[in-house]
Amino acid sequence: MEAAISQFRKACPFLHNKSTTYLRNLSRMPAHAGFSEAGNVRGNALISMAQKCPVMGKALAIQSKSYLHTSARLAKQPTSPLKQASVIQERRDTTTHRNAYSYNQQQPVVHSTNSQHFDYEALYKVELDKKHQDKSYRYFNNINRLAQQFPKAHTANLQEEVTVWCSNDYLGMGRNSKVHDTIQHTLHRYGAGAGGTRNIAGNCALHLQLEAELADLHHKPAALLFTSCYVANDATLSTLASKLPGCVIFSDASNHASMIQGIRHSGAKKIIFKHNDIQDLEAKLQSVDINTPKLIAFESVYSMSGSVGHIEKICNLAKKYGAITFLDEVHAVGMYGPRGAGVSEHLDYDLNARFPHNNNGSVLDKIDIISGTLGKAFGVVGGYIAGSAALVDMIRSYAPGFIFTTSLPPIIAAGARASVQYLKESTKERVMQQLNTRLLKDRLTELDIPVIPNPSHIVPVLVGEAEPCKVASDQLLREHGIYVQSINYPTVARGEERLRITPTPGHNETMTDHLVNALETIWRKNGFKRVSDWKKDGGRAGVGTNDPIPKPIWTDAQLRAAIDPSVSIINQRNTSISAY
Repeated sequence: MEAAISQFRKACPFLHNKSTTYLRNLSRMPAHAGFSEAGNVRGNALISMAQKCPVMGKALAIQSKSYLHTSARLAKQPTSPLKQASVIQERRDTTTHRNAYSYNQQQPVVHSTNSQHFDYEALYKVELDKKHQDKSYRYFNNINRLAQQFPKAHTANLQEEVTVWCSNDYLGMGRNSKVHDTIQHTLHRYGAGAGGTRNIAGNCALHLQLEAELADLHHKPAALLFTSCYVANDATLSTLASKLPGCVIFSDASNHASMIQGIRHSGAKKIIFKHNDIQDLEAKLQSVDINTPKLIAFESVYSMSGSVGHIEKICNLAKKYGAITFLDEVHAVGMYGPRGAGVSEHLDYDLNARFPHNNNGSVLDKIDIISGTLGKAFGVVGGYIAGSAALVDMIRSYAPGFIFTTSLPPIIAAGARASVQYLKESTKERVMQQLNTRLLKDRLTELDIPVIPNPSHIVPVLVGEAEPCKVASDQLLREHGIYVQSINYPTVARGEERLRITPTPGHNETMTDHLVNALETIWRKNGFKRVSDWKKDGGRAGVGTNDPIPKPIWTDAQLRAAIDPSVSIINQRNTSISAY
């Protein structure tokens, strides 16, 4: 091209004294561009003369066509909608093994520098505004538990101490001396981290020993560790249901978000049955062919209401209709049963106390899969499932949530194993927790403060609106030095907002009096509804209804039998089991 321009320049009588660079720039320039106002006439005349020249006219036409930019070409025609370019392989270079491709004539989209990009930050703010407007925005308080003084904690101010009344460390095992000593010893020997996933440097004897301990706890052949029970539920349900051809999952309406996610990720058909409604579950089981693989997913203790699933009845229905059962014992492990295996063990308390092994004829034998956590009553962190050896091995082999996640650190595995072993033998923590729960429920009932009735260790105090519930939580913390988090939508249904209180063995009678008096003060100050008010409105969430009050899971006889004669628990609490 340069040679052609040079040749035409020499032949042209008008431009023979102009440089090649000048001509190249001239060819791209509009008649009005690139000249000062004073030089416009001369420049335009020069271009006009060159274009009329039979020699340079051809050169300028060739140059203009060759150097026209993509953006300039597109400016001459409307922009087409973006379509994916079709790529067609034409040949393979045998020496370099590189593929050559040809593209269709679709032009790329023009990205104008004047256009507005999508405003990501604005979208974030809009979504957050929604949470603020419906009063469901979550505030995280700075609460730092003091291991040697639990349930005491300090706030962001090191000098400001508060009493924690909403911890899921139900038995205070997070401060247990045997757990601490085990973790410290393991830390010095094996370090802080696991070193990888279970199949890449992250599998050690402590993981295997903990899994064996958990399998024994639940009377199952095998168990499998996860980083949390959220992951355990999600990974197990999604993997299992996706492998069962045409599987239909029957899910309790109050199931935890982790189970809901696992069911969704499985792609299996889901049928929701009313919470704890055996008749509704059976009617829905009858609607599915007996030969279709079916799975019933439910919980033992439902954490926000404290209600308890009908474990044995559901197991019997599963057998009748050819289903398998998935029981979430997250809020029950460590808390119930002679060895802390959960409500399913507690149902046959005496039998399991005498014969703590599988195939003893207890309800435990009827459950196919149990999931649990190490982060609540066991006081550490992590989750697990327990079931048949083949089931556990299949989940281990196929579940991405297990395969591709760094395993629990050895210090956690060791600490969790020490906690499980300890609670298999010790019942005093469970007994003390139950006595504290009974005392608090009775004191609040005397004051007509609305406690949602349930047979478990959870004390849900109904407020019924999101903003007042947050106000109650804030006033407890700021005015009374008590930390109880408010529970709002979507954790609970709108109109059922509550304060979720969880007594522990570490709460003494003085702390209980302080909490009860603080709640009474707040209820009077804000005019919150009491049980009698909810009754006038027809009741809500079990408060103010005519339904019978559920009896506690732990019976008086079981509490008496569980008390260690060498420890005067009753005298420590200054109360008597016989009073209940």
